[in-house]
Amino acid sequence: MPMDKRAAGVLGLHSFETPVGVAQYEWRSLNGQSMADDGGHQMKRILVIDDEPLLRETVRLALVGKGFDVIEAENGTLGIEKARQQLPDLILCDVNMEKLDGYLTLSALRNEPTTSAIPFILMTGMADNAGMRHGMELGADDYLPKPFKIEELYAAVEARLKKAEALRREAEKKLSDLRANISMMLPHELRTPLNGILAFGEMLAADAATLSAKEIAEMGQVIHDSGKRLERLIENFLIYAQIELLGADAQKVNALRQKQTQSPAKLIEAHAVGQARAADRVNDLMLDLADHPVRISEDYLARIVDELVQNAFRFSDPGKRVSVTLSGLPNGVVLSVTDQGRGFSTEHITKVGAYMQFERQIQEQQGLGLGLVIARRLAELHGGTLSIQSERGTRTTVAVELPRAAAN
Repeated sequence: MPMDKRAAGVLGLHSFETPVGVAQYEWRSLNGQSMADDGGHQMKRILVIDDEPLLRETVRLALVGKGFDVIEAENGTLGIEKARQQLPDLILCDVNMEKLDGYLTLSALRNEPTTSAIPFILMTGMADNAGMRHGMELGADDYLPKPFKIEELYAAVEARLKKAEALRREAEKKLSDLRANISMMLPHELRTPLNGILAFGEMLAADAATLSAKEIAEMGQVIHDSGKRLERLIENFLIYAQIELLGADAQKVNALRQKQTQSPAKLIEAHAVGQARAADRVNDLMLDLADHPVRISEDYLARIVDELVQNAFRFSDPGKRVSVTLSGLPNGVVLSVTDQGRGFSTEHITKVGAYMQFERQIQEQQGLGLGLVIARRLAELHGGTLSIQSERGTRTTVAVELPRAAAN
C-alpha cells in the first residue's frame, strides 16, 4: 500500500523526486548504500504481528528491502497460528493489540516447544520500565520503542539473529564434541561389563551340571555386578545428554532454578549412607550436616550426592575416612565431600570434562568419568559452582555451592 511521509520519517526513509515529479522512497542501509537481496545468502524469515496496517506494511517493506522473507499477521491469534505453521527465524510483535495483546502472544509461543526458542522482539509506544520488565519475564529478547528509525529496526533484528545463530553454532559444537567423545569412550565402557556377562553366562549355560553351588553363586554375582555397572553406565549417559540439552533452553533453566529442597540434611544422609553401604564402608563415613534449605530439586540434589560420595569411596581405600558436610553461607549452601585417597593433579582438575578419565592405565575407572561432570553441570544449571581442592596422594575435597532457598 502507499506509504505516507509520516511513516517514512518514523522509519528513517530518504525521499527524492523523480523527473516526473512523483515522490518515491529508497531504502538505504546503515552505510547509505541501497539494499537488495543478492541471492548469496539464505533468506531469514521474519513474522511481523501488528494490528496497524500502515506500520505493518512499512516494516515489511523495510525488511524486504534488506533481503528478508516477511510474513504478516494482523493480530496475536493469527500470529500464533502463523508462527506454528511457518516457524520464522524471528518475530516482531506489537504490544497493544485488540483480541490478544503482545504479552499474551509471547506467553503462548514461549509455552510451546516448537516456538519457544524463536527470538521475539516487542514493539511498543509505551516502553515503560514495568512493561519492559514484564515482557522480559515472559521471555522477550528485546524491545523496540515506537517511533523507531530504520537503523534501529535493522540493528535490533540483526542483533537478535546473530545471537540466535551463535547459540545454534554453540549447540552444534557441543553435540559434535559429545558425539566424538562418545564414539571414543562408549565402545570400551560397554564392552567391559558385557564381557563379564557374556563370558560367565556362557560358562553357566555350557557347564552348569558340573559346577558346584558355590561356583554358580560366584558367577551369578559377577553377572549381577556387571549388569549393575552397565545399568549405571546407560543411566549416566542419558542423564548427561539430558542435562546438556536442558542447558540450551533458557526457559527450562529458569524453571529449574525455582525448585527447592527444604530439608536437605536427611536426604544427603540417606544417600551418603546408601553409597557407603554399597561400598561396604559404612564405618568410614563421617557426616556433619547443618540443615539449610537449598534452591535445587530433591532428585537433582540426590544425584549430586550420589556421584560425589560414590567417587570418594571409589578413589580411596577401605579404612580411609570419607567426610560429607553441609554448611551455610550468607546467600548460599555448601555441600563438601572429602576423601583421603590418591587425589588429583592440578592438570587433571583443570581437565575435568565429559568422558575424560585420568590414568586409566594405572587405576581402572568405571562409569565414563561422568560423575564429576554431572555434578558440576547440575550445580551450574542451578546458579551454583563446583570446585575441587586436592593434594596428590593425600586428600581431595569437592565442594558444591548452591543458592540458598527461603525457609517455609
